[in-house]
Amino acid sequence: MSSQISPVFKREFLGYFRSPVAYVFLIVFLMASVGCAFFLGSFFSANSASLEGYFTFLPWLFIAFVPAAGMRLWSEEKRSGTIELLFTLPVSTLEAVLGKFLAAWAFLCLALLLSFPMALTVAYLGSPDWGVIASGYLGSMLMAGAYLGVCSLTSAFTKNQVISFVISVFVCFVLVLLGWSVFTDFLGGYLALPAWLVDVVSNFSFKPHFDAFIKGIIDPKDIVFFLSLAGFCLFLNVLVLES
Repeated sequence: MSSQISPVFKREFLGYFRSPVAYVFLIVFLMASVGCAFFLGSFFSANSASLEGYFTFLPWLFIAFVPAAGMRLWSEEKRSGTIELLFTLPVSTLEAVLGKFLAAWAFLCLALLLSFPMALTVAYLGSPDWGVIASGYLGSMLMAGAYLGVCSLTSAFTKNQVISFVISVFVCFVLVLLGWSVFTDFLGGYLALPAWLVDVVSNFSFKPHFDAFIKGIIDPKDIVFFLSLAGFCLFLNVLVLES
């Protein structure tokens, strides 16, 4: 990590834990994700030694939780006026954007890893495929990074955290909805769009790329999709801040 990125990363990451908000976020996220797995995903009645029921609901949970974690990245800096102070330091806009993004991403990855006792529970009850579980966690972290890239960009447009949150939720919801069969059927049937165009549009959805990871399939094109989306959003983030 660059010597200029590291101070920004430490400042931002430790900043999450200087208030009770981070702890509340982690607890609520764990309760919501595990609760969905147990009650909506039929964790026990599925009679399967896997975490598929846990990972399945993450794209929908991330719609609310990732914007909640990322809405303050730049909005708070603008509101408090500390953004001017930040850029008086010997750090470039790109380094500041990367430092804050990596800190928030690390925080989200920590929230995901805190659910690992579920994997141990599955191992106690049966004989899970650890490769599939590892693939699911990898996909979850990459998807969280893609969501966060979007949220970081929307946060750079406004100094109001609520507005940043609402816009991020809307954009992330659309990016999940694009891969939903009801939406693709609407595009192909009601709007009569050609099949190739429907496929192109649905390919921008998080869901089909993430579903492969849940099944234990680590496809380079899915990794490239998540990283490219995050990278493109961070590129636009830099342009917005510099303008």
